[in-house]
Amino acid sequence: VNELYVDDPDKDSGGKIEVTLNISLPNLNCELVGLDIQDEMGRHEVGHIDNSMRIPLNNGDGCRFEGHFSINKVPGNFHVSTHSASAQPQNPDMTHIIHKLSFGDKLQVQNIHGAFNALEGADKLSSNPLASHDYILKIVPTVYEDMSGKQRYSYQYTVANKEYVAYSHTGRIIPAIWFRYDLSPITVKYTERRQPLYRFITSICAIIGGTFTVAGILDSCIFTASEAWKKIQLGKMQ
Repeated sequence: VNELYVDDPDKDSGGKIEVTLNISLPNLNCELVGLDIQDEMGRHEVGHIDNSMRIPLNNGDGCRFEGHFSINKVPGNFHVSTHSASAQPQNPDMTHIIHKLSFGDKLQVQNIHGAFNALEGADKLSSNPLASHDYILKIVPTVYEDMSGKQRYSYQYTVANKEYVAYSHTGRIIPAIWFRYDLSPITVKYTERRQPLYRFITSICAIIGGTFTVAGILDSCIFTASEAWKKIQLGKMQ
């Protein structure tokens, strides 16, 4: 059963959302890759390293970044950039592939379709290497309640994106991969329910009644055809 309502379903989260990010930058060395987090509560963290790892690609020329971190339930952004590097590269190449970006608990439930990993497979390898990328995310809280009453909290999201080369009065701005997010006040809830016994009995009665009805129609057709055939045969004999 699906329903929509206005609420913050996971009130015990402490105002946090868990995020999983897995992204490959095949033309940027791991020593240069970092994660920065900002939001409207004043958080400004450069070079977040907790629960994250950087895996070299292409003989060290590229990097795969995998991170698990939390964000506050307020508008903000997190971005993959070279801002935390000890020395900024002259021409950082921000072409990339996003393998996974998800929020909250992982839901693996049949018949539940949604945009829980909407950016999976996003391929920007053919983009301008010096371009910044903006992914604008609208995050929708999602609750799944099974028949035992246990609830799991996840988040779907929609996404729009653009890429651009930015300049200021001092020259070209260092490119980055930005994920700018905002939360929807609407919560989607999926509730798993067992079909009531009376519906099962009603369905069985309908099947039995339908079977007898069809059988009666077939019997009537066969009887009518048989009588007609007998009349035809009698007519031939006379």
